[in-house]
Amino acid sequence: MISRIILSAAILCVPSIYAASVKSSDIAPYVYPQNTPDAPQAMAFGIDGKTYTALADGGKRLVRYDIRTGKEIATVIDVKNTRDNQIQQIAGYTFSPDESYVLVYAEKEPVYRRSFTAEYYIYEVRHNVLSPLSTKHPRQRAPQWSPDGRMIAFAADGNIYISKLDYLTEVAVTSDGAKNSVINGVPDWSYEEEFDTTCSMAWAPDNTTLCYLKYDESAVPLYSFPLYQGTCNPDDTYALYPGNYSYKYPVAGEKNATVSLHSYDVDLRKTKTISFSDSRIEYIPRIEYAPSSNRLMVTTLNRAQNRMEIYSVNPKSTVSKSVYVDESRTGWIDPMAYEGMKLLPEGFVVMSERSGFNHLYLYSYAGALQRQITSGDYDVTAYYGYDSKSGTHYYQAASTSPLSRVVSRIDAKGRVTHISPENGSSAAVFTPAMDLCVLSYSNVTAAPVYSLVTPSNGKSVRTLVDNKEYMARYPRLPRKEFFTMNSDGYTLNGYILRPADFDASRRYPVVMYQYSGPGSQEVLDRWRMDWDYFFTTQGYVIICVDGRGTGGRGAAFKHTVYRRLGQYETIDQINAARYAASLPFVDSDRIGIFGWSYGGYEALMAASEKGAPYRAAVAVAPVTSWRYYDTIYTERYMLTPAENSEGYDFGAPINRTSALDCDLLIMHGTADDNVHLMNTMQYVSVLESQGSTCDMLLFPNMNHSIYGCGSRSIVYLKMLQHFNRSMR
Repeated sequence: MISRIILSAAILCVPSIYAASVKSSDIAPYVYPQNTPDAPQAMAFGIDGKTYTALADGGKRLVRYDIRTGKEIATVIDVKNTRDNQIQQIAGYTFSPDESYVLVYAEKEPVYRRSFTAEYYIYEVRHNVLSPLSTKHPRQRAPQWSPDGRMIAFAADGNIYISKLDYLTEVAVTSDGAKNSVINGVPDWSYEEEFDTTCSMAWAPDNTTLCYLKYDESAVPLYSFPLYQGTCNPDDTYALYPGNYSYKYPVAGEKNATVSLHSYDVDLRKTKTISFSDSRIEYIPRIEYAPSSNRLMVTTLNRAQNRMEIYSVNPKSTVSKSVYVDESRTGWIDPMAYEGMKLLPEGFVVMSERSGFNHLYLYSYAGALQRQITSGDYDVTAYYGYDSKSGTHYYQAASTSPLSRVVSRIDAKGRVTHISPENGSSAAVFTPAMDLCVLSYSNVTAAPVYSLVTPSNGKSVRTLVDNKEYMARYPRLPRKEFFTMNSDGYTLNGYILRPADFDASRRYPVVMYQYSGPGSQEVLDRWRMDWDYFFTTQGYVIICVDGRGTGGRGAAFKHTVYRRLGQYETIDQINAARYAASLPFVDSDRIGIFGWSYGGYEALMAASEKGAPYRAAVAVAPVTSWRYYDTIYTERYMLTPAENSEGYDFGAPINRTSALDCDLLIMHGTADDNVHLMNTMQYVSVLESQGSTCDMLLFPNMNHSIYGCGSRSIVYLKMLQHFNRSMR
């Protein structure tokens, strides 16, 4: 065990007999964002089906291009030449449905991981006029165009407002919004983080009604952490005393925000509450109107998240009808079921694991199953949409191998055609008419290539980005090699990354990397270069194994970890380390383990298993007890502490500190709103109470990603120094 705890905001220059001269600047070219491959500029496809728009000149211009040639057609907005100009550059934009207006924003400031506030402006294309979305609220959030393009609903300070462009008026829809109490129209922290949503408003197709969710979080416990000035924030005013950030964060077993559904009549300016009689409903992760219909589709979940029910609601009468139910008897409803649902004129397409694998099903809006679209012993991993002219559905799946992602189409007769290579990883973004798509493809040896493709026949129209220059910057890279191994009778997939100058007669130290979270996958045939490639230049072999609970292999493999997070993942990671030790080129006395977030949690679990074969471990932003983490994520896999106390106790690294028998380094951001610093502090406190210590590096004001001011490279430099010292 390391004999001291080190707290620092800077690099700790620990002498190393391997790489004493390595600096964070040496690592930077290998890690995000410095090593990010090129990608096409963000493309917004036009309603004409022939053009797209994108920002140019650093946001100074919004330009329209020809889809097939990529040639510039016209400048839609030039911020230097607009009337009543009030911005220097455009950070983002959305067109009105008829493209006569453009809603642009500047001065973006993050709220949580996905959400942000900004200064929004309305640009009238014909008259070249730029005007503020609101003169009463300087910053807005999640604005939504009405279908006729005459109104914009937005959130500000916990309330919803509607800006009516024809009358240049602003109407308040709600008035009870209050910080850390009531939020209207946008989600609270837990919904945004765990249900992948940033907006909780939906316009009726006839423009007469705005439906929204209200989050009453007044009973949710408050969580606070200090904010420091730091070198990254020289203008902040916390120099003598730290600032403070407080928000509502429900930990497992505690009260969630009470979520209610409401409909607002635009003409009458009256609000109705839409109630559901089923007391099992705890969450409403999605609301959306069916196309060309005033039918609101409302997705609900029980607290255990093993029962999903969809209601068809008439917002004017508030009458609701259940049209779909899916239940899991072995685990949880996968979030893809509601995150990937698509509402089509013909009905709604939903994903379900009812067959044992994730597949697509088409239902009528009355609730009748029309067709199981896909089938087989593989998982569908994304649904792109439906071409009604040809009767073709487009989707992504692990259909050829759990290691690959293939973009395919299936016609009305059930005939499947792959429009991307059968190996490697592909993804697609389709035009609204589904007649063209931007197809990306990569594998372990090649960075992504982006092509404009005709999906009906898979033919390339033109290459958008080939990343040849990017690959030329790294002429001598090692190649990831895939392998399989056995753990408790299960075949697990893994990859190994050896130094470019690998010598089979040598014995190398190994870093075991993993994430291990439910449904995740690290072992994929895709391009991803990070710290691991740099570590191979320092004489390390990197090995990664996806254990039980990970994705791409059906529900049974994934649900193995239900109610027992940390148990089977740990068995598999220990067996993976022992497999590594058996390789002739591995020094079995020099094996370490690393992970971030859930991976940090599992690094602690595995390192504190009796007889664990690790000399060193590194955990970044780890959960140290699921009792400290949020309700939605934790209870999805573990139920509540009252329902599964034994599982919570068993799967808590904080309860296993006495078994830790290797050198440990923990790193954490002090402003981590996701996995709170308390996890690390409580863990270290228990170690100290037992007469043990570990190394610890804190990053002032950094969140869960520990990104900015060069901090990401420092994370990996410190990790390298730790492994060098501990495994010398």
